[in-house]
Amino acid sequence: MKEAGINPDVVTYNSLIAGASKHCLLSQCLDLFEEMLQKGIRPDLWSYNSLMHCFFKSGEPAEANRVFQDIIMSNTDPSTTTFNIMINGHCKYGYTENALMLFRNLQRHRFTPQIDTYNILINGLCKAGRLGAARRILKELGQSGHVPNAITYTTVMKCCFRSRKFKQGLEIFAEMKEKGYTFDAFAYCTVMGALIKRGRIDEASEFMENMVRDGIELDMVSYNTLINMYCKKGNLEAAYNLLDEIEKGGFECDKYTHTILIDGLCKASNVDRAERHLRYMNVMGFDSNLVAFNCLLDGLCKAGQVDYAMKVFKSMELKDSFTYSSLVHNLCKARRFHSASKLLLSCLRSGVKILRSAQRAVLLGLSSSGYSREASKLRSKIRLAKLLQY
Repeated sequence: MKEAGINPDVVTYNSLIAGASKHCLLSQCLDLFEEMLQKGIRPDLWSYNSLMHCFFKSGEPAEANRVFQDIIMSNTDPSTTTFNIMINGHCKYGYTENALMLFRNLQRHRFTPQIDTYNILINGLCKAGRLGAARRILKELGQSGHVPNAITYTTVMKCCFRSRKFKQGLEIFAEMKEKGYTFDAFAYCTVMGALIKRGRIDEASEFMENMVRDGIELDMVSYNTLINMYCKKGNLEAAYNLLDEIEKGGFECDKYTHTILIDGLCKASNVDRAERHLRYMNVMGFDSNLVAFNCLLDGLCKAGQVDYAMKVFKSMELKDSFTYSSLVHNLCKARRFHSASKLLLSCLRSGVKILRSAQRAVLLGLSSSGYSREASKLRSKIRLAKLLQY
């Protein structure tokens, strides 16, 4: 542009700031914004929105709020996008009360929230476990003249299931079906997934049959749900037979498909086949298989192959909190409390979070085995680690 003699304008800078924001490059966003000001180019609403969004993405909600205040002070009229960014950002960082207050202020100033705004707020409330508040907003949405869509209903339904309010969740699904929002497999799979997790396999099977009866074609999510259902039933051959059907349907198995099968094999104590399948998964080029490794690790321990599980653990390039917590738990079950204690201490020193239930298992195991002094020392070190974290 410089070589062509074209001077950048606010649109040019907005495009660059939006690109930097997309990749969470906060310092570049700020440099571009400052450069724009130095050149006498006045930022517009798009400039502020992009900067505010980048602050939220970069974990700086207070700075994002200051940008919002700048919008108000500069006499720039905020748009629906501005409010959506603010409400979503507040919800993301746990400030749901602030999000609700902002939403109410919108209504008081006769700014009509659109369906996207309602969906963002409902999703944020659901993730915060505030099902009651989410359902009240859903009711308000119905009274506002806007029509709730499939995203709205599915969000609330998932929250109901997470809160173990199955009756309410199924009522939401029934309402979705009545309004014609179950046109694809997503809502059905949400219900089936929740039922499978809680061992209600027969009910999940009924929903699958209803879905097929309603003429909804199976997609990859549906197949994964069905494979998971077969694995939970212990019918691994039926699960494997589905792989051929998936291929014939023109789909490709994803990492979730293989992870579900590995978990099913481990649950059935067929850890040798699970390990072979994990190797096959690696050969096929699936880059992220941490969950599959975690399943294998747990399966090996439950099959009594704790020493081999430790070797697998040491060979793993990626580990998460669940990896460590699961192994600590399983070492305690094998009454190898000193090994569990050493692993727990190494996690505390490196800042890895271990589930409290795993910590209690080690402390109780040491105490019940006559190692009260070691348990006391470990308890002190756990407390010290917590203090250092704060």
